Amino acid sequence: MALTQIDHLDAEMDNCINDCFEATQACEWCADRCADEDEEMAECIRLCRDVADIASMHARFMARNSNYSDQLAEACAGMCEECAEECSRHDHDHCQVCADVVEDCAESCRQMMA
Repeated sequence: MALTQIDHLDAEMDNCINDCFEATQACEWCADRCADEDEEMAECIRLCRDVADIASMHARFMARNSNYSDQLAEACAGMCEECAEECSRHDHDHCQVCADVVEDCAESCRQMMA
């Protein structure tokens, strides 16, 4: 839950910020675990790191009411969708959890763009 004192945040933005931070956490965890698996996980690691960076940036831009939040929402949604597709290909629990979390983040970001 975002701070209630931030008056420009509506429920949709608050939800998107929370989903972005959850995606950041899930992706960092997944990338770390994938690094311990084997060399076939390189694409999963790269996508998770990309999502972790863009999702946390998007959340920060929404919190500061940036004029560029819509552009970041679009980029974040696209990266989340690609990451979810890659993670869902792997049987590891951390990949499956990450896929679910980033799918939610993608949906929140798409709603922010509407």
